[in-house]
Amino acid sequence: MPHAPPLGALLRQYGAGSALACDPVDQGLLNRGYRLRTTRGHYFLKHHFDPETAAPEAIARQHRATRRLADLGVPVAPPLPGQDGRTVAVVGGHAYALHPWIDGRHHHGTQLSTDQCERLGALLGVVHASLERVMPVEAGAVPKGGVRADAGVRRDEGAPGAGPAETGTDPAVTFALIDDLLARVRRHRPADSFDELARHRLLERRALLEQHAGRRPPHSGPVGWVHGDFHPFNLLYRGDAPAAIVDWDRLGVKPRAEEAVRAAAIFFVRPAGTLDLPRARAYARAYRRTAGATPSELAAAVHRVWWERLNDFWMLRWHYERGDTRADPQFPAASALVVWWTREYDAVCDAFVG
Repeated sequence: MPHAPPLGALLRQYGAGSALACDPVDQGLLNRGYRLRTTRGHYFLKHHFDPETAAPEAIARQHRATRRLADLGVPVAPPLPGQDGRTVAVVGGHAYALHPWIDGRHHHGTQLSTDQCERLGALLGVVHASLERVMPVEAGAVPKGGVRADAGVRRDEGAPGAGPAETGTDPAVTFALIDDLLARVRRHRPADSFDELARHRLLERRALLEQHAGRRPPHSGPVGWVHGDFHPFNLLYRGDAPAAIVDWDRLGVKPRAEEAVRAAAIFFVRPAGTLDLPRARAYARAYRRTAGATPSELAAAVHRVWWERLNDFWMLRWHYERGDTRADPQFPAASALVVWWTREYDAVCDAFVG
């Protein structure tokens, strides 16, 4: 097994018996996960590998948050404590956490009924409201209704459908990035169908930015604690009901309404790059109700996330700068979505505020 975790040392720290089977779970882009079966049960073993999120103190904060959310009845899978009471095990300089194994399935938003879309929006609203209750105001954080000085900055590397972008991005910076990526596409040999689509989308995006450069939004509005990576692969269903929200690596103080819009743009995107607006509307209404968000907050968030997508090329940067192709399957729909969103801007906004 590649990157095999040190099971003996870890299981001794947790008193979790002896390993019987350990199989990689391949859906994450940031960290590594394993389905672990031991003589004492089934577990999810997480290797916190991504350098941006693997600091033990950051992991411990995630763990405190999920334990407190569980106490409020939010469906999460808090980590298990080791024999020393700690939930982060550091072995060989690497950080690990052991969680109960949650049997469940992932559902894309277009698979959900209208009632389930409402439950999904309400669930995210409950997460935001509950985090406000259980998380302290820390350095760099602000109380409800406030705005951090860096609140306009978004960096969600690795999230399916969302990537490193800045809400306040200067179009001139984006134009330079487009030119660099086009040069990389031209140099790639042998040229393939991905290169052809990338070139088409880059030229198309440059034309859209030239047309809409004057619509750059101001900095973000109210911020609060958010999950940071709310999408279908981070939500497990058991039957028709959510069983657990997982992968809290991006927990942080960020614009709440933007997380709601960004999540909808992932859950409800169709393969052709359009949004299922009736489902998004049901989701957004429930989110506003449970989170206490106003229509104007959602309208502003729609504009900021649209602008973010217009300036966002994280999938192409992974492909051409890193040689990392794991996000390639997402690119056709994600790159088409921003074109459709620009054309149907008023309809998208109406779905989130109506």
